[in-house]
Amino acid sequence: MSREIRPRSSTRLDSYVDRYAARTNGMTASEIRALFSVASRPEVVSLAGGMPNISGLPLDVVGGAISELVAERGATAMQYGSGQGDPVLREQICDVMRLEGIEAHPDDVVVTVGSQQAVDLVTRIFCDPGDVVICEAPSYVGALGVFKSFQCEVVHAEMDAHGLVPEALEQAIRAVKAAGRTIKFLYTIPNFHNPAGVTLSVERRPEILRICREHDILVLEDNPYGLLGFDTEPMRALRADEAEGVIYLGSFSKTFSPGMRVGWALAPHAVREKLVLAQESATLCPPSFNQMAVSAYLTQHDWQGQIKQMREMYRERREAMMEALHDFMPASCSWNRPDGGFFVWLTLPPGIDAKAMLPRAVTARVAYVPGTAFFADGFGSGSMRLSFCYPTPERIREGVRRLAGVLEAEMELRATFGATAPARGLEARSGYDSPGTDLS
Repeated sequence: MSREIRPRSSTRLDSYVDRYAARTNGMTASEIRALFSVASRPEVVSLAGGMPNISGLPLDVVGGAISELVAERGATAMQYGSGQGDPVLREQICDVMRLEGIEAHPDDVVVTVGSQQAVDLVTRIFCDPGDVVICEAPSYVGALGVFKSFQCEVVHAEMDAHGLVPEALEQAIRAVKAAGRTIKFLYTIPNFHNPAGVTLSVERRPEILRICREHDILVLEDNPYGLLGFDTEPMRALRADEAEGVIYLGSFSKTFSPGMRVGWALAPHAVREKLVLAQESATLCPPSFNQMAVSAYLTQHDWQGQIKQMREMYRERREAMMEALHDFMPASCSWNRPDGGFFVWLTLPPGIDAKAMLPRAVTARVAYVPGTAFFADGFGSGSMRLSFCYPTPERIREGVRRLAGVLEAEMELRATFGATAPARGLEARSGYDSPGTDLS
């Protein structure tokens, strides 16, 4: 009797793996997303996520503005809109940018679904597989994910206490050109950097622009935190001094509501047109209702006064973080004192691996983001990003206390048993150093 032969069932977890486009090889979950499931537990003090604290928003004002929007302009707000964005909101965005010295026309503003989509659209229209994007070391994990998904190569340039180092940028440019590669743009976060927390100095800004101008390199200026300085007025944007060589990205996620998902790009006129076409291809148009709700908020509320209150709230949390680090962290750690924004960059004692230590930290009910998340080349394990924007000052202090306990236990293990693997932090690589070592 013959036996029926059945095809062997596949052991693949994803039966479509052979059908995906090559670019999907660059699509991986970020280390921050992987943290959310545990960091959101109430017993865990999360110093990981960069969620804005919107507890001080006047929800009655927001609710009233939205109610009025629905009653008076609901048919328009709930319909398709322009691929470039609501004209009234684009005018208001120009008013916002004027606080940073930018004089722009609403016609050159493209509204996006958060500034994250703006990074995606700019990369989409400029980058082919294999093109190079120069980024600070470290750099924003969301942007690195975009560049990787479009099969770009990221080349890092060193930062220090004063932001991107001009000499390091020049060196990176020359090295890439000598290798025959094409640089499409410099991606930079000049103000209250995510994740490093540093700010590009006034003296270096014209130097960075000069270098990019001489090498004919576009600058992608990402500035979601620019209005959230603690002690000074907003700094003059790079775009304010270089209209043709800079694409400026902004967002209402940090100064109003991240749930609205409203950001924008200010671009030279020809680039603007390409961005609109890319926007229409991706989404047809950014959500009309969200845009008009943001516009109503800006019209009916003292939004600058609201930002001032946010600055004070985040300043208080920054102070809580600084005091807790001083009180609890081992002397062999170092960290910066940010002048604004959400983040502190902590450098660990030599040989301590932040990524390897993370499971033990979560067990101790505290979370952070390992430095490796912010590098395209696998480095950064000797550092971590700590966020002070969301927890209360009391929770920040408790979180740092727990983290210090985990770190001290890690140091004791290392002293007893020695290193189990070579350090792969920034200190292990020549060419750039951790921005956390001299940022006091």
